[in-house]
Amino acid sequence: MLTQLAIGKLLVPSKRQEIPDGKIAGLYLVIQPSGARSWALRYRIEGKPKKLTIGPYPAVDLAAARRRAQEAHVAIANGADPAAQKKASRESRKSEQNANDRVAQVAAAFVERYAKHKIGASWAAETERLLKVEIIPKIGAKRLGDVKRSDVNDILDGMVDRGVPINANRTLAVFRRMCNWAIERGIIGTSPCERIKAPSAENSRDRILNENELRFAWRAFDRVGWPFGPMAKLLSLTAARRDEIASGSWREIDPAAKTWMIAKERSKNGIAHEIPLSDAANSVLKGLPRIGDKKDGLIFTTTGHTPISGFSRAKASIDAAILEEMRADAKAMGEDSGGVLPPAPWVFHDLRRTAASGMAGLGIAPHVVEAVLNHRSGSIKGVAAVYNRYNYAAEKRAALDAWAQCLDAIVNGTDLSNIVAMKARA
Repeated sequence: MLTQLAIGKLLVPSKRQEIPDGKIAGLYLVIQPSGARSWALRYRIEGKPKKLTIGPYPAVDLAAARRRAQEAHVAIANGADPAAQKKASRESRKSEQNANDRVAQVAAAFVERYAKHKIGASWAAETERLLKVEIIPKIGAKRLGDVKRSDVNDILDGMVDRGVPINANRTLAVFRRMCNWAIERGIIGTSPCERIKAPSAENSRDRILNENELRFAWRAFDRVGWPFGPMAKLLSLTAARRDEIASGSWREIDPAAKTWMIAKERSKNGIAHEIPLSDAANSVLKGLPRIGDKKDGLIFTTTGHTPISGFSRAKASIDAAILEEMRADAKAMGEDSGGVLPPAPWVFHDLRRTAASGMAGLGIAPHVVEAVLNHRSGSIKGVAAVYNRYNYAAEKRAALDAWAQCLDAIVNGTDLSNIVAMKARA
């Protein structure tokens, strides 16, 4: 029978050795050639040999080893398998520990703890969408630390192959930031996005719609109708961003003040933005149906619960309508409508740029145009930008009123000279 004194006198063997305790059946002291010692219990379940590792010696002394072995014998007598239970418990703990470093779980935490608090609501929503649509379906179940550069490149290559190269760039930027955040949080040590370049070249867009294109686009907006036609008209009249208009709610509209207030949570730069509404913009709003909550509900919704989506399909419908209007116009003038070509490609954001360029063309000061766009950089910089807290509300209203008149003249083919160019504010 083993004693503490006897254990202390045991020599280190040349090969692994198991010494029976002699008091507790199946309990052995295991001695390795390295000198390491540990306790093990051997037993049988349904005739099959089993082994339970109890722990290292001397951290687990003789008395503790016997106590644990005796407890295991009681469990065996009750039909349990201590070794199997220990393994299951270990795997459960490991799974629990690893659950938080799966890509899907890290993405969810990144959106909740970073994106929704550090960037504007619209960009946070786009970040969440790209992760859910492009990243999680492919590698969501993987541990983030196991994701390889080749995994990331496979996702990006697939996006480029299906014709969305710019979205591939955006996805890389979002995933890269998520991985950097995970490094900051100690979840991973290195980023799988390291040394990966954006898959597609991007140039700053400078597309604006000329007067003829605006005229046909406005007719197309009428042709496609609710909800994307009125939405596009408001984009043209307010110079707001697409999601600011498409996801707006009636509670943001002040009919008496004739304003649309975009909360900081919904603006791209995280700064609240008041949009003065021209008579033309108010007229568009008044003509819209109210679905769901008629006081505080969404302005552009078909369900009453979620804002409109499917902008790519809507844009394709508008493009088709523009071509139909152009061909109808050519036919009315006795020209060959079959030879009419569509205008150069454009996107909804180009309506914002067109409005800004149009206001500049009316002589509106650059800093006022920037205020209309809710930009906080450009013509006012440095100390002036820090101390200038004037919101240019009156100038913004005058600018958008003038642009609405200009747009009306363009659409209806009237004399633009009746619109007085605005002088820049000193």
